[in-house]
Amino acid sequence: MKFDFHSTRSILLERGGSSNLAKRIFERGGKSVLIVTDSGVLSAGLLTKALVQFQELSLSVHIFSDVLADPPVSVIDSAVKAAQNCKADFIVGFGGGSSMDVAKLVALLAAGKEKLADVYGVDMAKGPRLPLILVPTTAGTGSEVTTIAIVTISESEKKGVVSPQLLPDVSLLDAELTLGLPSHVTAATGIDAIVHAIEAFTTKRLKNPVSDCLAKEALRLLAGNLHKVVKSGSDVIARENMLLGACLAGMAFTNAPVAGVHALAYPIGARFHVPHGLSNSLMLGPVMRFNLEVAHAMYAELGKIIKPGLQGSTQEQAAQLIDYLGSLAGELGLAKSLVEVGITANDVDQLAKEAMLQTRLLQNSPREITLRDARDLYREAL
Repeated sequence: MKFDFHSTRSILLERGGSSNLAKRIFERGGKSVLIVTDSGVLSAGLLTKALVQFQELSLSVHIFSDVLADPPVSVIDSAVKAAQNCKADFIVGFGGGSSMDVAKLVALLAAGKEKLADVYGVDMAKGPRLPLILVPTTAGTGSEVTTIAIVTISESEKKGVVSPQLLPDVSLLDAELTLGLPSHVTAATGIDAIVHAIEAFTTKRLKNPVSDCLAKEALRLLAGNLHKVVKSGSDVIARENMLLGACLAGMAFTNAPVAGVHALAYPIGARFHVPHGLSNSLMLGPVMRFNLEVAHAMYAELGKIIKPGLQGSTQEQAAQLIDYLGSLAGELGLAKSLVEVGITANDVDQLAKEAMLQTRLLQNSPREITLRDARDLYREAL
């Protein structure tokens, strides 16, 4: 047995904990802070309580709120310039996965010693980076505990920067920030986290017992609370369980990487601007069915957690789990097919070609996915 497990230095789970964000930065010697977020988080007032303490401590704070979903290179460049202009010595990522990914890259690149174009891929980024705190406002991406940041480099392609340097100094989990999430966002991000845990547990490369334990506990929390938070968004206990579940799933997949679902989801998000969680949701059933013959024992093991009471052989239990997960999006009010998000049979060939560029992810699939397989999987998802 041999594995190398990377983890965030400090994970703080505390309701209302974001109100003490400035204090935590002050205690760590920060003097000029750049908060990286998006316009939705800003307009929703999620930063309001946190900003009060910055004033009380006379801590210089600047806000970059131009983050876009699936952030392009131009957004990264602008955020880095913002950090340099205010001479930031501390970076905060406050928001969903895109805001946190941008914040990671700003912390890495603001010193000007590395360029974005040079750090795509695995372990290309060497650092050092600025001190970094990440505060998720959705329960899905797990970006607050992962070694990866995703950048959209063209209309049809995304690239990842993967390095332990991207792990923050502190991941601050405050369930109160997620109470106002709309039900469709709650559902999509929740399924995203479930996909992270499933793919981490079934990955072909770098599978390890620590990630396996985290993935299973993540699924217990996520599957047990997803319907609750979609139906009753004010249930803070269920929200907290989802936030922790997404975090654990993030810890799992940053060490046991995701695979085919994500590889096929990325082109959907890049080309058609479908939210990442929904893209994953649409491809989850087809890819799991494709993997069934080689992964049924692992799927059956997860089925005991996600859907207790499954009957029959491991193959039969796995098939029942896949049917359940395939219907989950519809149960939660999300799109159930690619057609519903504007994708037609005419788009399949192009999507399949773009999916095959995701070699970093495809190599983790428990069953090899060829170009022909990718076409068939997209057709099945229509």
